[in-house]
Parts: sequence; C-alpha cells; structure tokens
Amino acid sequence: MNQLWTIAEQKNGKLKSVSFELLSRGRKLADKMNTQLCSVLIGGPMKDETLQELFYRGADVIYVVEDERLEDFVAETHSNVLTDLIESYKPHTILAAATTSGRTMMPHVAIKVNTGLTADCTELAIEEGTNHLLQTRPAIGGNIMATIKTPDHSPQMATVRPKSSRPLPEDTSRNGEIIRLALKEELVDTRVKVLGIRKDEEEFANIEEADVIVSGGKGMKKEENFGMLRELAHHFDAVIGASRDAVDRGWATYPHQVGLSGKTVSPKLYICAGISGSIQHLAGIKTAEYIVAINSDPDANIFQVADFGIVGDLFEVIPALNKKLEMAKKEGR
Repeated sequence: MNQLWTIAEQKNGKLKSVSFELLSRGRKLADKMNTQLCSVLIGGPMKDETLQELFYRGADVIYVVEDERLEDFVAETHSNVLTDLIESYKPHTILAAATTSGRTMMPHVAIKVNTGLTADCTELAIEEGTNHLLQTRPAIGGNIMATIKTPDHSPQMATVRPKSSRPLPEDTSRNGEIIRLALKEELVDTRVKVLGIRKDEEEFANIEEADVIVSGGKGMKKEENFGMLRELAHHFDAVIGASRDAVDRGWATYPHQVGLSGKTVSPKLYICAGISGSIQHLAGIKTAEYIVAINSDPDANIFQVADFGIVGDLFEVIPALNKKLEMAKKEGR
C-alpha cells in the first residue's frame, strides 16, 4: 500500500513519548513520498481518546492489535504480529525506536520478512527518484557516519535513537482512521511467559528522561573531581552525564554516557564541564533546549552549540557556582 509505518509503544494503557518522536520523523518522510503515515500499536487494550493523540502528533491511520496478552513485551509474539501485519498490508517503510523492545523485535522481523534493517539511526531521508530510505548511523566506533539503503528488498526498515528528534506540536484539528485488529491465536508464542520485571537499580541512570543533566568530560582530570559536579547536579535535582572519554577512564559508568556511542538526550537544561565537543557528543545533545558549557578553551567545539558559554577554569567556576547556589538556597531564592 506504499504506506510509511511507525511503531508506537505503550505501557499500562499509556503511550510512550517515543511514539510521538517517531511520528515527527515519519511525517517529513511521508510528505516527501506523498503517502500516508500510519502508527502501529501492538499492546494491551487502549482507549480511543488515548490513541487520538497519535493523530494530533501526525498520524493519518492507526493500526491497533490489542489483547491483554500483549501488554508485556514478548519478542516472539510481538514479532509474529508485526510480521503478519506486514504480509497483509505491505508497507513501504517501517520505523521503530531503538529501545529495548525495538532493538529486540525489529531484527527478528527483518529476518522473517527477508529485508534489511539499519539500527540506531540518527538521520533519515528519502532518496530522490527511487523513494529509497536513506538511513544514517554512526559506524566504526562512532568515528564516521554511514548512510545505508536497502534497494532490493522491502519494506525499508530502521530503528531510530530515542530523544534524537522532538515530537510535533499537537494539532487537535487532525483526525484519521483507527483500524482495530484481533490477535490471531496462532501468533501467540506460548513458550515464553513474563514472570516479572525488575530494574537494575545499582547501575540504572535514566538520563534519557531527565529534565536537567550535568555532564563532565576529560577536562575533569580524575574521578574524584566529579564530586563537584554531583554537588552542582543536586542544586538542580539533575542526573549526572559523562563524555565517552570520562567513561573510558572509569570516572563514570556506561549508563551515564552521552553521545552517539552512549545515550541521546533531550533535557530542558544540559550543563557540561571539561567537554570539548566532539561530533559524536554534539549529536547526542542537539535536541536539548538549553546548553551551558564550561571550558577553558574559547575555541572548543562545544561553544558552537552552547546557548551560554563560560570560558574559564572549571575548577574555579564550578565551586563558585555551587557557592552561589547554596547561598541562594539559604536566602530562599
């Protein structure tokens, strides 16, 4: 049908924000191809008013396969359902999020329908004249950006990094068609059952959802100096981030790594100190609302994207900031 599909995600009857981020990507591509943009939701029962927001954020059609057995993600069953939909409707392109479920399900589906898949894309475009999906992602440890296409197989498929684009503003005048489909019994893989879900609390750092992030890089010089960043983060109720250099040196753990080889983030405020601003790091913070950079080098790349730049010795600037913030707190400001 030449449609472009994005895979929506839900939990406990609520749509995840990545569903709307994908629609933002998909809307531009669908308009370029002059085709319909469809959102596909495989999950537990969903109310029409909840699904309506997918229309507000850019969808023309919504396909819903709902059943209580689909509430928890099971790769085998969800893969069977999506494969069945692809064989029935034959979409041109499918975009999913590079989340735990997207990274698990989409390779499985690609094998089943005999097509290609590019994972962890940061940019997408439509090739003039062919309508091939141009899929750009970091390669060779993030040192180059590779553009990939699948000219001989369909559908075109890619996963996209969460937080690498912003959802479109709500347009409550938009509406469309909701197509509800029953779960076929033969698609349920009874070999797998979800017994429970646990978080790795010790290593877990949800920097992708944080409103404020305070990050440190190689310029912090040693792990102990991250203490001043944690103090700064405490004033903003922020989480700690780190550059790849800092993580490689063992000053922070991988869940805190920001950049193409780590997490792509989109906070309201991103404060970074001792980070020069490699291409890989800048690509990971490009959708942040405000960026504040502290660096002693006035020519550092980070200042090219920063909304506010402080040129100075971070070992003088950060303690001064902490002192001012602590004073303001005591004075009730």
